[in-house]
Amino acid sequence: MKQYNAKDIRNIALTGHGSSGKTTLAEAMLYIAKATDRLGKVTDGNTVTDSDAEEKKRKVSVSTAVAPFEYEGKKVNIVDAPGLFDFECGMYEAIRSSKTTLIVLSANSGLSVGSEKAFKAAKARGTGRAFAVTKCERDNTDFYKVFNQLKEKYGTKICPAVVPVYDGDNNVISYANLITHKAVKYGADNKPVAIDFPEFDQYEELMEILKEAVASADDELMEKFFEGEEFTTDEIRKGLRAAMLDDSVYPVYACDGLTTRAVDMLMTSIVNFFPAADTSVEKATDKDGNEVELKCDENGPLAAIVFKTIADPFVGKLSFFKVVSGKITPEVPAYNSRTGESERMGKLVYMHGAKQEDTKCIPAGDIGAVTKLDSFVTGDTLSDPAKGYVLEGVNIPTPLISRAVKVVKKGDEAKASGAIQRICEEDPALSFENNAETHEMIISGLGDQHLDVAVSKMKSKFGVEVTLAIPKVAYRETITKPVSVQGKHKKQSGGSGQYGDVWIEFTPFEGDFEFAERVVGGSVPKQYFPAVEKGLAESMKKGVLAGYPMVGVKATLYDGSYHSVDSNEMAFKTAASLAFKNGIPQAAPVILEPIGEVKAYVNDDVMGDIIGDFNKRRGRVLGMNPTEDGMQEVLAEVPMAEMGDFSTILRQLTQGRGWYTMEFARYERAIPAVAEKVIAAAKEEE
Repeated sequence: MKQYNAKDIRNIALTGHGSSGKTTLAEAMLYIAKATDRLGKVTDGNTVTDSDAEEKKRKVSVSTAVAPFEYEGKKVNIVDAPGLFDFECGMYEAIRSSKTTLIVLSANSGLSVGSEKAFKAAKARGTGRAFAVTKCERDNTDFYKVFNQLKEKYGTKICPAVVPVYDGDNNVISYANLITHKAVKYGADNKPVAIDFPEFDQYEELMEILKEAVASADDELMEKFFEGEEFTTDEIRKGLRAAMLDDSVYPVYACDGLTTRAVDMLMTSIVNFFPAADTSVEKATDKDGNEVELKCDENGPLAAIVFKTIADPFVGKLSFFKVVSGKITPEVPAYNSRTGESERMGKLVYMHGAKQEDTKCIPAGDIGAVTKLDSFVTGDTLSDPAKGYVLEGVNIPTPLISRAVKVVKKGDEAKASGAIQRICEEDPALSFENNAETHEMIISGLGDQHLDVAVSKMKSKFGVEVTLAIPKVAYRETITKPVSVQGKHKKQSGGSGQYGDVWIEFTPFEGDFEFAERVVGGSVPKQYFPAVEKGLAESMKKGVLAGYPMVGVKATLYDGSYHSVDSNEMAFKTAASLAFKNGIPQAAPVILEPIGEVKAYVNDDVMGDIIGDFNKRRGRVLGMNPTEDGMQEVLAEVPMAEMGDFSTILRQLTQGRGWYTMEFARYERAIPAVAEKVIAAAKEEE
């Protein structure tokens, strides 16, 4: 593929709800542009952009893929994003790399939650937006019903571009391009045949909507529109270009990806009306902390964003770049603005799904990949070392569900840990930690499918088999009443022995642990105080009920005795441990459970359901606040042990619109039923 200037490059993010037809539409574009010689199908597992083994197995996109094609003298980089909510990070990767977000809707299901989320994400990023209504050739579909949904949701910015013409039985007989005022029909071979522009019922209304939309970007056209004058085709084209550039119009295209019908009309619009890469201006911060604007100029200073990473144990690391300014060449040092260090530039390639095409340069406005850049992760900026630019990164969704990783084969723990860390490099929406308290490896992600794919990749890519389990909860133990006890350690085994004798008062305390002494008369010499404190501190690590760490205890050493020959630090440390063991069971110990502060963001119509769900989880709702995007924020405190499946329930109740955050708030005394279960589980594990 030849090098293109930014003015001839179009970067398009394909987004939308799962199974709306994004990958099929991408495949149709590639086939029409002759970038591939066969029309692949998702169900057959042979599409260009669903090239990952997991995608072929599951028949669904799970990661972002890039596929360029050349059409009418322009280069179009299609960035196909997964639509399932569990792989939402891919949508943000695609939108970060693109100038226009093409939101794909199914003519069967219409405006769905995934489409709304893509629209919101594109708006937040500031990219242009357009809609493609696919599957128009399927049975029981209605393009105009979907179009009216868009009009109702997004108002006068919705602009019809290509629409289907139906017969009396609601079958598509042709497609009309309202921009160019041309129409085509398709035969059994799916080849377009030009026809006279047809008459159809919706024409006058659609043209009025189109003219009003494109007039909004041009004062002359707006004046002409208010005076009721007709627009020429050239005026409509001019107005649409300007309107898409300033994001004042969202054109809508009817098509059918599976048959490729009307996809060519969409492609012609992309190269003629969608904003070119050279229209982009991005803000960055230089190494001195100053904010600068970077124009899309290949002769400018280098600044490129890593929007996706692939970590493969055989091929190595692959970093996908959108070049904002300057150009990436093999001679350029790979300076990472985050680490402040440079490494040798790897091989430069253009990606066609899984296939690589070598290139000598990735210029401003273009998308490519670089192999074996060890220090770069998603969101990093590749910059001119002298400038040290930092670009806005990729919006990474917060993990919502955590599971403990259990290796199937004993001894594979280190191998599993390494594999998870590599997979987390590839998918930043995954996180991983070794929990020092529960001694579990914890992986967190956006949902069950997200974690299931990670587990599957660990086996297929890294050869380590694991299972997932509900993580242990980090409970605590404390005491509820004061008690005074003796701890005495006396051992004689020939020669010098061991002797330590302490009286300690244990009382409830607001903090974690405090040691004090009020010894009088030298019954316990001062040099043994640290040993007593150490013995108690070590004992606090394991409570007497279920073996969880103890908190909220104040221990006061107030009496004891010693032996001039046999007493030593070890003896008093042991005596303190015996006092703990004897005293804590008498101090009415209880189980404490962690309480989380939860902020759930939900749509109005499910507020009652969410509040009811919190109540079922023994939670306390603290308040509700409206948010800027029309959602409601519900504040609650909930025992963290009850939140294991909340992400799944929240997604079901809100149809995928909702999300939540949770932070540890404090420990509270567990109710007797919970405490009994915790103690029983601990005994069973022992």
